[in-house]
Amino acid sequence: MPAAYFRLLAATVAAGISSLTLLEAQTWNMLVLTLGATEWGHLVAPLALAALLPGWRRDRAGRIGAAIGLAAGITSLSSLARAAQVARQLPARLAAAFGDVPARERPGAPARPAPLVLRHVLRGVRSPRIGKTRHVYATHGDLKLALDLYRPAEVHEPLPCVVVIHGGSWHSGDSKQLPALNSYLAARGYVVAAINYRLAPTHRYPAARDDVQAALGYLKGRARVLGLDPEQIVLLGRSAGGHLALLAAYTIRDPAIRGVIAFYPPTDLVYGYNHPASKRLIDGISMVENFLGGSPSTVGEIYETASPTSCTGPDCPPTLLIHGGRDNLVDPVQSERLAARLAVDGCPHLYLRLPWATHGCDVNFSGPSGQISTYAVERFLAAVTAAQARHA
Repeated sequence: MPAAYFRLLAATVAAGISSLTLLEAQTWNMLVLTLGATEWGHLVAPLALAALLPGWRRDRAGRIGAAIGLAAGITSLSSLARAAQVARQLPARLAAAFGDVPARERPGAPARPAPLVLRHVLRGVRSPRIGKTRHVYATHGDLKLALDLYRPAEVHEPLPCVVVIHGGSWHSGDSKQLPALNSYLAARGYVVAAINYRLAPTHRYPAARDDVQAALGYLKGRARVLGLDPEQIVLLGRSAGGHLALLAAYTIRDPAIRGVIAFYPPTDLVYGYNHPASKRLIDGISMVENFLGGSPSTVGEIYETASPTSCTGPDCPPTLLIHGGRDNLVDPVQSERLAARLAVDGCPHLYLRLPWATHGCDVNFSGPSGQISTYAVERFLAAVTAAQARHA
């Protein structure tokens, strides 16, 4: 009898965790748990399916536990099942949007063989270790702005550069955020510069955007020393960093910017202000007011000029948008609205919607969102740098 109740308890706990893949997060802590359930659900499945070990038929508690465990096991694996559907379509979608160009790879650092690989979910995505160096690229009084540079030491020719801009609602975060992709790309023949920038509310817009431009100037001015190609730069940002990456790519108008990648970015700040996330999740209205210096009714022009959706045009660089379909921190409609603008302008782009995923979905580099987004990123980088290089 105790064994039967242990099965029931394990199945109930697994059911509670797996249910987060179906429910909308109402608080920040619930959002974090939902992120775990959707991107690490394969770790919950064994706990759930333990209720089906031999002996579950012997008593009522065992049978109930088995039924709950089976349902929880299926639910916990639903993210992987939905990811497999997206993965099957992704290579063709990328080729149609940007061309079919093989991803860069180096000895010991192969490109991803497919968008989703089960053994990588179970064992992790392995990549050579890459060292990094820190460089101060700008100084504002006592504030020194630094970037972390990742580069394969044994490569001597100039390499394309990926500038990574961290998230944090424009108020927090730093260049140490989610470093796995930085090392992965550097191991495959890119220079990766993860930058810091001035944060609100002490430093309001356009300070952060100007810092991105200053970092670009620093990298291009020291390209030979840093081992990068000053004419092949791609911007990549997450959340608020995605907003800054898009804004810089669309407003600086530098032909060296070959493309821009944005994970779950706010793109229309007026829309975001009028349709904020639940205040139990984040006080989005205060965040954007502190960033821009007021509300749309008081500084409406700034909201417009600071929104990537207002800055598109036919000469925008190729754009890759990645957004979770269950993101209720930054609504996926933000990426949808920008994708619609880019389509009207005839700008090469792809909106990669991950239906199971929520905000910060790429935090598990080996998870379904981490694998699929990495596949898209490395193919996008190869396509825009190779195509632009041939064009030049």
